[in-house]
Amino acid sequence: MTNSCPIPGGMVCASNFHTPKMEATMDVYEAIATRRTIRDFEDKPVEMSIIERVLDAGLKAPTNNHLRQWEFVIINDREERAKVLRVKNMAGRDECDKMLDGFGLTDEVQRNMFHEAMPRQFSMLYNAGCLILPFFKVREPLLHPSSLSSLNDFASIWCCIENILLASASEGIFGVTRIPMAEESEHIKTVIGHPDNYVMPCYIALGYPAKNASKPKQKNIQIREKMHTDKW
Repeated sequence: MTNSCPIPGGMVCASNFHTPKMEATMDVYEAIATRRTIRDFEDKPVEMSIIERVLDAGLKAPTNNHLRQWEFVIINDREERAKVLRVKNMAGRDECDKMLDGFGLTDEVQRNMFHEAMPRQFSMLYNAGCLILPFFKVREPLLHPSSLSSLNDFASIWCCIENILLASASEGIFGVTRIPMAEESEHIKTVIGHPDNYVMPCYIALGYPAKNASKPKQKNIQIREKMHTDKW
């Protein structure tokens, strides 16, 4: 058993868990190809044993300082989620189009992706089978780095998050991430009570896809169009 990590409000910190031996359930290339962003979930919780396995897979990711100074708060209780979430669904298509136009987005596939995502920003987090808040330790303010290497901690946690998503796909579980707005981060700190030198880069919502889960068409990109040899 690892060191305890008390979290208020009946929430659970993953460092309290004993990590079981992992068993591969899918080839890594198959997991990569299978992983999809899902925002519509069955009303079914994700078993804690699976949560432990996918978080343990996250801990296998490379880290810049070799200490893996990451913590994970799991919020399965819906009442607790309601306290944490300060996110709103974007209701109207016109509102969505206005924002996309403001961003200068013209690609049809890209716009369709946002049309799928924006009306589900709250529901995808609230209705997921498991909601995970990952945290990483920072050495200096994330948004004011003194050099590019100062972002190593930020880069490392995203390697961890990708491992979690791929491990989840191998378990037949899918999900979505959302980067919090500044006011969301401030609210989460108040509710969760995490230390000042830890930052939450995103929410991770995981679960079993609903039968009618939306799976919008992705942009078809050929790898050879992205490869350069010796020069750009």
